[in-house]
Order: sequence, then structure tokens, then C-alpha cells
Amino acid sequence: MRKTSKNILRKFLIWKYKHVSERQFVYILSILVGFLAGMGTVLLKNLVHYIQLLFELDFFNNYQNSLYFIFPIIGLLLVYLIKQIWLKKHIGHGISTTLHAISKLNGIIPRYNIYAALITAPLTVGFGGSVGLQGPAVSVGSALGSNAARLFHMNTKTRMLLIGCAAAGAMASMFKAPIAAIIFAIEIFSLDIAFVSLVPLLLASVSAVVTSYLFLGTDVLLRFELTDTFEVNDIPFYAILGLVTALASVYFSKVFFAITNFFKQFESRAIRLLIGGLAIGTMLYFIPPLYGEGYGIMNNLLKGDHIAAIGKTPFNFDLSNIWVVIALLLGIGIFKAIAMTTTFGAGGVGGVFIPTLVMGSILGNAFAKIINNIGFGFQVSESNFTLIGMTGLMAGVLHAPLTAIFLIAEITGGYELFVPLMIVSATSFAITKYYISHSIYTLKLAERGELITHNKDQNVLMVLDIDKVIETNFIILKPDMKLGDILKTAVAKSSRNHFPVVNDQHEFLGVIRLDDIRHMMFDTNLYNKVNASSLMHADAGIIDYNKDSMHVIMDKFKSSGAWNLPVIKEGKYYGYISKSKLLTAYRQQLINFT
Repeated sequence: MRKTSKNILRKFLIWKYKHVSERQFVYILSILVGFLAGMGTVLLKNLVHYIQLLFELDFFNNYQNSLYFIFPIIGLLLVYLIKQIWLKKHIGHGISTTLHAISKLNGIIPRYNIYAALITAPLTVGFGGSVGLQGPAVSVGSALGSNAARLFHMNTKTRMLLIGCAAAGAMASMFKAPIAAIIFAIEIFSLDIAFVSLVPLLLASVSAVVTSYLFLGTDVLLRFELTDTFEVNDIPFYAILGLVTALASVYFSKVFFAITNFFKQFESRAIRLLIGGLAIGTMLYFIPPLYGEGYGIMNNLLKGDHIAAIGKTPFNFDLSNIWVVIALLLGIGIFKAIAMTTTFGAGGVGGVFIPTLVMGSILGNAFAKIINNIGFGFQVSESNFTLIGMTGLMAGVLHAPLTAIFLIAEITGGYELFVPLMIVSATSFAITKYYISHSIYTLKLAERGELITHNKDQNVLMVLDIDKVIETNFIILKPDMKLGDILKTAVAKSSRNHFPVVNDQHEFLGVIRLDDIRHMMFDTNLYNKVNASSLMHADAGIIDYNKDSMHVIMDKFKSSGAWNLPVIKEGKYYGYISKSKLLTAYRQQLINFT
């Protein structure tokens, strides 16, 4: 059967090479990838829907608050068992994992990523984990795009483009927002805006949206139509909202990194599950709105029903007092970031995109309520501020201001709000960027020098494979070797003009160049008197295989002026990199990249 499949594929590829141009086939693949990404997103949403539908039975409703404590722990335990017993592989955050695959793995994403998130994310979210589905949807779609490209033997550049198409497809299918989806792929994945790449993105985005409409109908995640127009007099309030969302974005990011680092200190996944499961269960028991993704909160706030948004709690708060309502909303927003990151720390699988929207909607709505009730006679649209609060948090937390603007405008038909959307997005992004240099998606990648950006030069250096430029065919000398032995066993047998000196532990001590011994090569009286330790000297610089990125390596060549630099791997001598070979590899990669 497998052999038959390979023969069919081989015959198809031969036919394709003869009858279909490369560009046309990329267009066909982009439509296919968009459809598959759309199907993956639809499946994720439906699985979560049916799990949550099960918990709406009368039996569960009678014990709802108590079960809010139990359900998340059950969901996280199921995810833990699936990871440990069946998958036995790490499942990273969808967008971060995809960015790493683009920068360091030539766009190759393992096949198990196609179904891993499809199984674990619905269990996490459906059982109450306070995370979103956008990240897993991108993970599933990107894995489909990568493996479709590999199946049809597409090159690295096309494979990366199809990953971008899949990400756009997942976004388009999730929110029914094809324009914002394209901007998302360009902004988050740093794809080049060119005709060659734009058309496949368009085709994938449209294909995914059509797929979503076919299977989910006209139902949308945020059910809202703009009724209140933009008022010029409200511009100062929007500017202040931009500042507030920036501070909230910094808080969101700091909480994420702090809690993530807290859980990293526990090597045992079982201990993480125990601590995180109990913590998230306790939070959901006292703050039920934190359950799941949080679309109910956003939709109720957009409808003006803050009572439904807050929901039932174990406490008897006076919800007729607007200041109590504002305090509760702000409390939910503050704990959303904590609950989300705790879910991740406990081993849950999900995304940060939708929790960011939830926190932004709460913040914008509470801010508008404060303005309307502070007693100065001001009156602003709470629904508009709810929408624009989402934009501020997206722009700040995700470092994606354009995606934030177009997503909110497109899914709500709120194009009349472009001016406040731009004000809040730009303000939030600029301030957050000052304090948090990289987003949640990209910080770890940036620290390792693996972050793809719109800088082509940096990207080319990043995707260069250090192993392909390291040369190891150098004759190694020992420090006690005499000059005669050096000439006989090294100089006479090597075409190289420099020789590394290492000790018995293979640690790099220095280098001897041909020029260092040229003046004494024919003085036989020195053959048994001079040894390598007296001839060697330090090199102009040393490259650390495990720590130095290609960008750092290039800087070391520039600052040292050397043409060859030694490479150390785990404290041991490993080989040499020559500037000429590095530049040749860079030039070839630049041709491939562009």
C-alpha cells in the first residue's frame, strides 16, 4: 500500500513538472493549505463546543461552582497522560514553535504537531483552562502547511511561505477576518510583502474563510455591530486608554514571564500539574468568568450586559452598585493573565491571543464606566471602548499593532473607529515596546538569536547552519611537541597554514601559524630545542559553538580583523571558521532567501 502511494506521488510529481509551473502549483497548494487550516480550526472549535455542551447538563449545573474547581484539574490530568503515555513529545506554544521552525529548522515541523494540539487544546480549554485556541489553530495549520510542502518536494522558501499561508488561514477561519489574517501572517511571521507571496496569502485566507462559512455558517465569535459613531471630543480619553492598555500590557507580559519562570524550577511535570491544577481550580471556583477562553465576557460586555459578563460567584456582591461592578471587572482582568499563565505552567495547551482580547475588552469597558460615572458629566460609548481596549492589549502584548487595528475593525464592521483604533494601538505599542522589547511569542527566540524579523540581512545570518561553515581538517598539535616533529607531522602533510594547539583534555590553548616558524624551519639546531608551547600564541578571537549566533560570529570577524577563528564546543576545540567560507555561504543563502 505504501509503495503504491509512493508510485502515485512520483507519477503526479513528474506530471506536475511537465504541465504545471512552479508559481501555479504554489497557488494551488496555498488554497489546499488554507482549506486544511480552516478545517483544523473548525475541528478545534467544535471539539471545545461539544465538551462544554456536555457540562451544561442539569446534573452538572447543580454543582457548578464546585465543578469549576474540579474540571480544570481533570482536563490538565488528561493532557498530562496523553503527553506522557502516548505522544511522549513536547508540545510548545503554537506561534512560538512555528517561529522557531522557520528560523532554525528550515520550516520543517514534525507531523505529530498536526494532531497533538487537536487533541490536547480542546481538553485544556473545554475543561476550563483559561487559555485560547488561536495558538493551537496556528500550530495545526502550520504543521499541515509544512508537511504539505515536504510531500510535494517544495523548496525551503516555499515551505516557509506555506506556513505563513496556514497561519493566515487559521486566523481567517477563527475570526472570519481574511484581511486581518493576512496582516497577522506578515506582521507576526515577518513575511516579505511582495506579489509572489501576497497572492498565496490571499488565496489561503479566502479558502479558510469559505471553509469556516461552510461548516459553521454565519456564526461569528464576536457578535456585534457598530452603532455608536466616533466622537472627536473623545480623542483625549482614547489617548489615556492607550496609556492604560500599555501599562496593562506590561503587567500581562511581566506576569507571564514571572509565572513561567516559577514553574520552570520544577523539573517534574507531575509537580507542575499538581501546583498549577490546584491554583487554576481555586481561581475558577472564586472567579468563574475565568473558565475557558472568555468569549462570553466579551460578547456580554459588547451587549452592555455586565451582570452576565461577571456571572455567578460564591459571593453576594451588590451588582447594582456600578463601582462594585467596575472593581469586579478589573479583578477578572487582572486574574485572567494569572489564570492563563498558570494553565500553561500546569502543562495545558493553548494560546495567549484570545485571553489578550478578553483582558482588553474588560479594561476598555471598565475605563468607559469610570468616565461615565466619575461625576464630571462625560459620556462615552462603552461598547466602542470595549472594542478599542482589545486593540490596545493586542498591540502591546503581542507587538502587533496593525493586526490589532484591522482585526477589530473587520470582525465588528467598526471601520468608522479607525482613528481611535490607531491612536490606542500606536500609543500602547510604543510604550510597551520601550519596557518589553519583545512579545510573549518572540522573547525567548530573540534571547537565543533565533528571531525572524523583516531585516533580510539578519534573517540570512540566522538561517545559516554553523556546521556547514566549520572546517575540521586541521592537524592538531600538542604543547610539548618539538619543532622537528611539528615540521614532519604537520607542516609537511598539511595544505593549511595554521595549526591549533590543544592539551590532553582537547582544550584549545593557542595556534601556530606557518609565518611564526618560517624563519626557523631550516635551522636543524632548533628542531629538538623549541617546542609548540613556546611558539603558540592566542588567536584573535574564539567562537563558542553553543552560545554564539551567526550575527555574533560575523561581528567577531569584523572586530578582530581575522580571516580564521577557532570554534570551541562544550569547552573543547572543535574546528575553524574562515571568513571566506562564511561569506560564500552567506551570499548563497541570500540568493536563496530572496
